[in-house]
Amino acid sequence: MNFIELGINQEMVTKLNSQGIKTPTPIQGKCIPIIIDGKDVIAVAATGTGKTLGFLLPVFENINSKSKDIQVLILTPTRELALQISKEAESLKEGTDINILAAYGGKDIGSQLNKLKGNIHIVIATPGRLLDHLARKTISLSKIKTFVLDEADQMLLMGFKNDVEDIKKECPKKHQTLCFSATMDSQVKKLAYRYMNEPSVVSIQSARVTLDNIKQEVVETTDRWKQASLKKALSEDNPFMALIFCRTKRRADDLELGLGQAGYDVVKLHSDVPQNKRERIMKNFRDAKIQYLIATDVASRGIDITGVSHIYNYDIPETVEAYIHRIGRTGRAGEEGYTCLFIDPKDKHLLDQIENKIKMKITRREITL
Repeated sequence: MNFIELGINQEMVTKLNSQGIKTPTPIQGKCIPIIIDGKDVIAVAATGTGKTLGFLLPVFENINSKSKDIQVLILTPTRELALQISKEAESLKEGTDINILAAYGGKDIGSQLNKLKGNIHIVIATPGRLLDHLARKTISLSKIKTFVLDEADQMLLMGFKNDVEDIKKECPKKHQTLCFSATMDSQVKKLAYRYMNEPSVVSIQSARVTLDNIKQEVVETTDRWKQASLKKALSEDNPFMALIFCRTKRRADDLELGLGQAGYDVVKLHSDVPQNKRERIMKNFRDAKIQYLIATDVASRGIDITGVSHIYNYDIPETVEAYIHRIGRTGRAGEEGYTCLFIDPKDKHLLDQIENKIKMKITRREITL
């Protein structure tokens, strides 16, 4: 199966080929024809499997560039993700008459307002900034044809549900809805169905397949000795680029201070870091100018970077899905990845849940302090 057979036009295929993209991924192969056909879709696939192109390519096919109306809304939980999707969309629109607006907090609203005076076909937004535009009546969703909910699990469970419902009310009664996510449990699926019309469910998710290229280890320690254990692991591994996950902003702040004082090349990323600084941090990390990036789960959505060889879970995530989502940022495109989870005795029940889900006992790593 190639992109032409999926219904993508030759010019776009040539553009994809020039970017080194020649064969559709499984999620793209299944979703593109359904979306071009105008049907609703719930798509579940691990991070790094090409979900963004899975909805962008068919959306581009369905846009009428001669119309002045906003036809596509892509809603995403974080600014980083909005920026990432925008970059991908901008690379696809070259040579077309399709115009794109990225609307997220931290970006100058004046420049967004100026851009809205032109013909905008696709809006890529975070909920807060979009609701601001709707209140100002600077954006109209009355002619929307396709509404994409990216990272749908986050959007529907992490405080955005009311925002999504308010935004949905601004869309016409008949429109296509696409929900894309790396994980989607039955509760989220139930919520998604409320917004959709007989959606096709496409799932390429398999915990075993997702984790096949990733070596996993656990360090059993205590909270008191956790930072010392992490420092020892970093010194032993000396990874090219690594992500370190913390559960809270406070924990990330404390860890950045501790590692920084010990001479590690480390920067933190969470929602209290100003937007312009967050974008600069992401660019430096993408360009491999930062070796270690500490992140909280919500801030890390949208970190989809080639070259991350190691993932360190300084704090164990509260769900199995979050664990799989975190470690899925390494071991991409057939490369081997490594993950290390640091647990306190009180976290043992969470580790048991993870091991039961992935059907394996994770190897214990001995750290001598």
